[in-house]
Amino acid sequence: MKQYIQKLTNGLQYGKHLLTQKKAKPYEFINWLRFANAGMLNDGNVHGFEYAIEHLPSDNPIIEIGSFCGLSTNLMNFYLERNKKTNKLITCDKWMFEGAEVPESLLEGSKITHKEYKQFVKETYIRNVSFFSKNNLPYTIEEFSDDFFARWNKNEKTTDVMNREIQLGGNISFAYIDGNHTYEYAKRDFENVDKHLDVGGFILFDDSADYYSHFGVNELMQEIKQMSNYSVIMKNPNYLVKKIS
Repeated sequence: MKQYIQKLTNGLQYGKHLLTQKKAKPYEFINWLRFANAGMLNDGNVHGFEYAIEHLPSDNPIIEIGSFCGLSTNLMNFYLERNKKTNKLITCDKWMFEGAEVPESLLEGSKITHKEYKQFVKETYIRNVSFFSKNNLPYTIEEFSDDFFARWNKNEKTTDVMNREIQLGGNISFAYIDGNHTYEYAKRDFENVDKHLDVGGFILFDDSADYYSHFGVNELMQEIKQMSNYSVIMKNPNYLVKKIS
């Protein structure tokens, strides 16, 4: 009964957010991009990208944790170009999905292995950003976020998935956190970003809406909302926060 009530409450909250959700300015490019570029992205996140990039506090890099097939990457790059921003966009993804612990195991009901699926998604990402962001290619490091930030903290030089050298380290102006949604991992991602985030910088947390109570990132948001050095800029329905001190 409790589960039924929770599902009903979540459904009502979701319906309410559809009525009040703020949307980004319409651009033909975005429509065509979303037709061709696979990805799971709430419309409210697009407005979050738009707002954060319009109000970046510096020209320090933007970090994306979790890139999948490049939809969010290409959208952020679009807003960088629209706003004539020079910030580098640096992303990380290992393209390791649920069930991939045994790479040669099959996707249930198919003859495709997890290893083949990972390679396909990675190649799709490279193809998508190479086409839609060809005027300002992002740098993408094939690492889990913990390993990515370990390199960032050491100011390492590394090579991205398109064999380009990139110097990691320094401050961050905006981060989009869309990695592992458990509380443990989301908190580590937040803490790693927080160490380097500009005062006035932004973090957008995917799947942090109040009705996503089954995700650990939702629990994390309750903690961040109590922090005196962060302010909620929008809940649309996912949270965009700003570091204020």
